[in-house]
Amino acid sequence: MPWKKGQSGNPAGRPPGWGKVEHLRARLAEHIPEVVAKLVEQAQAGDTGAARLLLERVVPPLRGVDLPVTLPGLLATDSLAQAGRAVVQAAGAGVLSPEQAGRLLDGLGAQARLVEMDELVRRVEALEERTATEKP
Repeated sequence: MPWKKGQSGNPAGRPPGWGKVEHLRARLAEHIPEVVAKLVEQAQAGDTGAARLLLERVVPPLRGVDLPVTLPGLLATDSLAQAGRAVVQAAGAGVLSPEQAGRLLDGLGAQARLVEMDELVRRVEALEERTATEKP
């Protein structure tokens, strides 16, 4: 007998947790302690792949720590281009890490966009003021 349009042939549907992935996880779960023990054994025997796999899953990656730095060339200028040049020079001299320099340059780019927006607002306001005074 055909089903009615819009009506499922299995209204209860598949029970949650019974897909292929769930079955695979359930079968693997009982072997995890042995797998981890074997990986540890292989890593201790010099298998760098096993060691890397264990470390990637257990130890979070190390992140650099940003320390405050003073860049006199950055503060001594009103030019965003000169400030960018100061950041690049500091990175080249090893005063800044590449990551710090990248974040500072991103900040300078955001500052440039804000300056451009302020300039546009100022110009539009000047044009509106001029056209308002010119109308009879």
